Amino acid sequence: MVAYVGLVSLGVSLPSMLCLPRIGFTKRRPFAMAALSDDPVQEWILTEGKATQITRIRPIGGGCINLANCYETDAGSFFVKTNRSIGPSMFEAEAIGLDAMYETQTIRVPKPFKVGPLRNSGSFIIMEFIEFGASRSNQSVLGRKLAEMHKAGKSEKGFGFPVDNTIGSTPQMNTWCSDWIQFYGEQRLGYQLKLAQDQYGDSTIYQRGQRLIKNMAPLFEDIVIEPCLLHGDLWSGNITSDKNGEPVILDPACYYGHNEAEFGMSWCAGFGGSFYNSYFEVMPKQPGFEKRTDLYLLYHYLNHYNLFGSGYRSSAISIIDDYLRMLNV
Repeated sequence: MVAYVGLVSLGVSLPSMLCLPRIGFTKRRPFAMAALSDDPVQEWILTEGKATQITRIRPIGGGCINLANCYETDAGSFFVKTNRSIGPSMFEAEAIGLDAMYETQTIRVPKPFKVGPLRNSGSFIIMEFIEFGASRSNQSVLGRKLAEMHKAGKSEKGFGFPVDNTIGSTPQMNTWCSDWIQFYGEQRLGYQLKLAQDQYGDSTIYQRGQRLIKNMAPLFEDIVIEPCLLHGDLWSGNITSDKNGEPVILDPACYYGHNEAEFGMSWCAGFGGSFYNSYFEVMPKQPGFEKRTDLYLLYHYLNHYNLFGSGYRSSAISIIDDYLRMLNV
């Protein structure tokens, strides 16, 4: 899902999308301990976070769903996202995804520390603050590190994830399933097609999409599909580098799936030849890779259609129609 990240928010914004103003503030003086009961973020930082004072809070530009701030303290800096409109479930799912990726010890991700409710309403997540470098990550290193994560992160439960999460602001279902074609057909394409039908009354895209789902099995012939840990929303806004030039990936929509599905946002990720060459050195390309590429783009085009409207419909239905012709159904 296209969104802007700082470390930033789990987002739904596009370059053309109008975002609400971000409200931020800076405090130069340390916070008094008396304020702890009013702010669970400060309370955690000044207790479990091992800080004795917060010297500054500075806003970090980003997406349109969450507010993002860096808390500077005498124990280091913390990255904090807050949302006054939702409970902790979205941030809890994000933290579980970050933890899963972090535990592979492959590509760098911010380590989550704490998720909880805000006073009165809303929720927060506190995580490691990563100082970004001046440039985006090296494509070759990114490809290798991502492949190493896919290779290391496996599931014995099949395809899915311990919790449902979100792709942008769209719910993403992750009920465990032993069959990838069934999982992708029902919980990815099928869910988005039903949403388009319910939201727009678009029976055309729904019916054609269902025909594709029922007939897409030949696209997966002669390959072995293992459940790999996926970031799930890998576009350019969720990829950066740290100050040492090592790639960093952010704002995940994690699940265990076919590794090729990770490239579903490649239309706005800028992956080049060096990325794919390095990736396939670790995770070899499987037969029919090129035939499945657009199938994985389709999920994200459908999601953008459901989130942002008809501008993405033509791309989605064009992919569907191309596959129906290819499969002769």
